[in-house]
Amino acid sequence: MSGCGCEVELKDAKQKHVLYWLLGINGVMFFVEISTGLYANSTALIADSLDMLADAIVYGIALYAVSKTLKHKANAALISGYFQLTLGLMIIFDIARRILGEDEPHSWFMIGFGFVALIANVICLTLIKKHNNGEVHMRASWIFSANDVIANLGVIAAGILVMALDSRWPDIVIGSVIATLIFRGAYLIIIDAKRELSNIESKSESSRCSGNKSKSCS
Repeated sequence: MSGCGCEVELKDAKQKHVLYWLLGINGVMFFVEISTGLYANSTALIADSLDMLADAIVYGIALYAVSKTLKHKANAALISGYFQLTLGLMIIFDIARRILGEDEPHSWFMIGFGFVALIANVICLTLIKKHNNGEVHMRASWIFSANDVIANLGVIAAGILVMALDSRWPDIVIGSVIATLIFRGAYLIIIDAKRELSNIESKSESSRCSGNKSKSCS
């Protein structure tokens, strides 16, 4: 039926379904990886777990934005970007702690749980794939999931190098790379969200001016 809003409701329902799955997967994987990372003394695993936490927070915010106005969705994406930025800084602090420490990470835990996280994030990427060119809050979710797959491959590579070289430095380097990916993702999302907010503001201003035909708008 024309004008009933059914298409919007259907799209919102699909978004919610995907986001609930993404939130659940990332929430569970955060607890698994942070516990393993602390036990294995691995910066890469801890960094990846915080990345999972950032994603879970982001998906929760995106769920709030579903069915809201475009401005709400853009603001949700902006908040998501700032969360990513904050957790990236937390990883930097952990890297500094590891550089000053002497304990070696457990490589087998890094490799094993890196694979588990990779499988989880490939599932997330598959779920979100159809929405990667959609609204701003869903585009943000796509960026997070794509970055996670790269980070997981890095954790696995770091575990192999730690084992081969008998050194903690590959773990620290990969942790730094993951932090860089998080900062890059945060930057892209913040820029995208601000651009979206600017477009919304421009359209609103244009609509207001055309409505009252005020000379001050010219």
